[in-house]
Amino acid sequence: MHKEKSGPKKNNPFLSYTSYVIALGGFLFGYDTGVINGALTFINRPDQLGASPTLQGLISSALVLGCMFGALANTTLADKLGRKRLLQWVAAIFTVATLACALSVNAWMLIISRFILGLSVGCASSLSPLYLNEVSPETLEAQNVNKNAIGIVLGQLAAFTVNAILGTIWPDWHPIWRIMMLAAAIPAILLWIASSKIPNSPFWYLLQQKRDHARRIFKELGFSKTDIHENVIEAKESVKQGDKFDWHLIFSSKSALYLLGAGITIGFIQQASGINTVMYYGSVILEKVGLGSGGSLYGNVLIGVVSSLAIFVGKPVVERLLPYRLLTIGLIANVFSLGLLSWVMKTSPLATSMNNILVLIILSFFLATQQGLISPTTWLLLSEMFPQQLKTTFNAIGTAMTWLTNFVISLIFPMLIAAQGTAGVFIIFTFANLGCIFLATLFANSRLVKRAAAKF
Repeated sequence: MHKEKSGPKKNNPFLSYTSYVIALGGFLFGYDTGVINGALTFINRPDQLGASPTLQGLISSALVLGCMFGALANTTLADKLGRKRLLQWVAAIFTVATLACALSVNAWMLIISRFILGLSVGCASSLSPLYLNEVSPETLEAQNVNKNAIGIVLGQLAAFTVNAILGTIWPDWHPIWRIMMLAAAIPAILLWIASSKIPNSPFWYLLQQKRDHARRIFKELGFSKTDIHENVIEAKESVKQGDKFDWHLIFSSKSALYLLGAGITIGFIQQASGINTVMYYGSVILEKVGLGSGGSLYGNVLIGVVSSLAIFVGKPVVERLLPYRLLTIGLIANVFSLGLLSWVMKTSPLATSMNNILVLIILSFFLATQQGLISPTTWLLLSEMFPQQLKTTFNAIGTAMTWLTNFVISLIFPMLIAAQGTAGVFIIFTFANLGCIFLATLFANSRLVKRAAAKF
């Protein structure tokens, strides 16, 4: 268990408001990665965009490719613009790009619009955990950073629910996918308005050498004198090193290289486990195992509900136990659930209706361990495992690796389904999780990460 720390045990009202607003960035992330699941069924209709499996992969993965570049851009933009202003730009770009997606007249316009949308989503995916970490006293870091992971699954649940409702009310109106996508602008507008009342990161003010601003915000957020003093020392070290990130120094340091490898590995594990094959293509998967288009939409809602419940149930576990250990436990559970899922899809041991129920139960178990343990743990690790002078850059690189892995999987998944079938694809991800356990043992090692970080 984590060592007990002194300091506030609960957020004060100002910190609570600030953390929930920042976590809306995670909600946007979740909503727009989830909205394609369900909308894609209507987009594929011949009287709409008539997307082939290759175009389906491009439509889904274009956002993810944009996310990778957006996450990398956060390295520079978060320091130059400040956390608050960047979050507001994210909300504005998200709104405009969402409108462009809804108005797309062909598949390529939708692909380009989703790529631009991905720039803002990817930036938010890296910015929100970093911002939450910097506005939180040490004793509340895990609790507040976890709000980003909660926001992601609630965003996905909201997207699935809106899609199911719209698809049920207008099942024969094929342009309904445009309304599904347009609905994503609502939380973006809310974030833009609500963010005007939150403070900039006090640590960012320290980096700008505006100590009076920083100290005032630290006190408003409930930081103890010890927390403030530690942040001041870290900021001094960062300022002393200068604005330019010294890659030569990184590649000449074994400790820095290990931390970089750890961040890249954790980012890879977050997606190689196979979570977004279900979150993006759930309706496609459920239709292939025998559910109709309406049933698959409501199956997605069940997936979203399970994900949301899992992250709330797992929240105290993630906050109290070593994240490195939780990561391994979650991956072992994934091997079991995906292996079983592949077997059930291959052999269909029960009658069709019962088999469909069994598939939903196993998918729910997989999502419970992934969303309750693995996903929040990986975001927490990326926000806290690096020393301050490496945090912004390494956090962005780790997040970009998440999106790069996501892009590759999203792009090839429809083609894999066509070539290998659902059972074959999930056996591939079973072995992928076995590989992730090996990687976690090498790079997500608490003792080695702390030893490497202590040298900075």
